[in-house]
Amino acid sequence: MSKYFLRRTLILIPVLFGISAILFTILVMAPGDPFEELATNPNVPPEVRMNLRAKFGLDDPLPVRYARWVASMVRGDWGFSFVSRVNVDTLILQRLPTTLIVLGSAQLLAILVAVPIGTYSALRPYSIFDQIATTLAFIGFSLPTFFTGLLFILLLSIHLDWLPFIYRSDISATGWRWYWEHVRQAIMPVAVLGLAQAASMTRFMRAAVLDVIRLDYVNTARAKGLSEGVTLVKHVVRNALIPVVTLVAIQIPTIFGGAIVTEQIFRVPGIGSLLITSILANDTPVVMAVTFIFSVLVLLSSLAADMLYAWLDPRISYR
Repeated sequence: MSKYFLRRTLILIPVLFGISAILFTILVMAPGDPFEELATNPNVPPEVRMNLRAKFGLDDPLPVRYARWVASMVRGDWGFSFVSRVNVDTLILQRLPTTLIVLGSAQLLAILVAVPIGTYSALRPYSIFDQIATTLAFIGFSLPTFFTGLLFILLLSIHLDWLPFIYRSDISATGWRWYWEHVRQAIMPVAVLGLAQAASMTRFMRAAVLDVIRLDYVNTARAKGLSEGVTLVKHVVRNALIPVVTLVAIQIPTIFGGAIVTEQIFRVPGIGSLLITSILANDTPVVMAVTFIFSVLVLLSSLAADMLYAWLDPRISYR
């Protein structure tokens, strides 16, 4: 397994270079210029604009700019934000933990909801519980996150006044009160993302359990005298999680897309909202860095999913 992990990790290197080249080319060729405001400002002399463009290498050939950008990224220098007037890595490191906490909590919520509900629906197919769960699942993955986010705000914030609908990073409370306020303001964005993922995950879990529970090795486990609980956990649910893990790996880009929308709705200070702000301001260095980080996180999630296969199903061997 260690050789497989090393081989998969080495494969990621050319993939990352290919992704970085495509991202860099698309963003450089996109309309807009970070110095567009300077070009229309009569108070800025033309020689100043030319010196700034030469300093940042904006007029160099595309291959030269790409090579310089990759070398800087490898060294840890992710560029300079023309809008915020600070280094890009400073901006991202300020916002990345918030995004990872929200996304991680949403994925954990999705798993905690989907696995038991999908399993019980498969054990009681076409029952009242199964029909209700199926209906709610179809509603869940049919509604976009921006719509459910607005519904949560209208119900839980405006009508009931239970939760804040704006995510604040400058909470003045201390001690346990500080943690509680952070939990309260994270409930709605985490719930919107988590329940959206749980809807489709529940259907996959139900179908996987229905397939596994009829296999011969499950009947053999029962014939050996294992209890129904042990058989269900060790032989049914564990192997039924394989397609769910694959689904999670495939949905990672969708999760990041939903996070961008959710962060805009709830004003979460994450890298998703930073990406939208930077796109609107033509802040190309920030857009490049954020999109590349999203790509890295997607690839790492796929690698983690591959590593989980062997643990979930010992029949799978890495060659």
